[in-house]
Formats: sequence, C-alpha cells, structure tokens
Amino acid sequence: MLINEPSGRVRRPLGIGFLVSDITRRLRANLAGRLEGTGLTLAQARVLLHVAREPGLRQVDLAELLDVTPITLARLIDKLESRQLVERRGDAADGRAYRVFSTPAAADALSTIERISAALVREATQGIAAPDQAALTASLQRMRANLMGLSGTDPHLRGTAR
Repeated sequence: MLINEPSGRVRRPLGIGFLVSDITRRLRANLAGRLEGTGLTLAQARVLLHVAREPGLRQVDLAELLDVTPITLARLIDKLESRQLVERRGDAADGRAYRVFSTPAAADALSTIERISAALVREATQGIAAPDQAALTASLQRMRANLMGLSGTDPHLRGTAR
C-alpha cells in the first residue's frame, strides 16, 4: 500500500515488520482500553489467558513466554491470586518452583476477556474476506514458525515456543 503524504509525494509502502509491529501496538492499546472497568489490566488479562490455556505452567516459563521479568510476573500473579482468579501450587519436581493454575472463579473474567478480544478482532478485520483472513492467519503462523527456527540469534527467544 502506498502512503501519500500531505504534500502529495508518494512514500514507499510500509514493510511487513512495521505493519505487524504497528498492528500489535494498536491491538494492545485498544484491548487495554476495552478492559477498563473489568478490574483487569492488559498484563493481568494476558497472564490469565495463558494460565487458562496452559494450566500448570511454571512461573519462570510463563514469565519467559510473556516476555516479562520473573518479579513482574510474580506481582501480576499476586494480584490475580488476591482476586482468587489463579493459584500457585508447588512443583513436585522442583521444590523451589511454582506452577500456576486458573481457578473456577476465573471463568467469568476469561469469558469477558474472550468476548472483548473477539469483538476487537471482528472490528479489526472488517472488510477482509474470510478466505483472506484464513490466508493471513496461515501466513503469520508460518512466519512465527520461521522465526522460532531462528531463535538461536535472540537470547529472549532461545528455547521458547512462542
């Protein structure tokens, strides 16, 4: 897509890296705004979704997956635990580690997050035909897999399956 400047000059098309980054930033900002009033921050919602999708993740693995420091994750889990949305359980294989699980009380919060997220995606993909959405999803999954194969070059991604 060519971008026209106010002066009428034509700039080069935006690259895929820029677009993916910009879309991610805009989706996150929009989702954060829509979560206002739910009692959850975007960061807490992300933790809750990952814990619900992958019950029993070790805290250290969850921090790496979310690309946050372990202390930041611990604080997020503390807040979610105080609301009884998640619980920590000791890791039987490693007495120093904890595994995190969502609780039955998290069902309403998860439903709200998923409803808000689904509405946002519907709005963001408005005007994009279903086959094009499927092709976009497949292409992004392929890009993700390709980048995971390059994980040896990025210490934040080493050994993770994001």
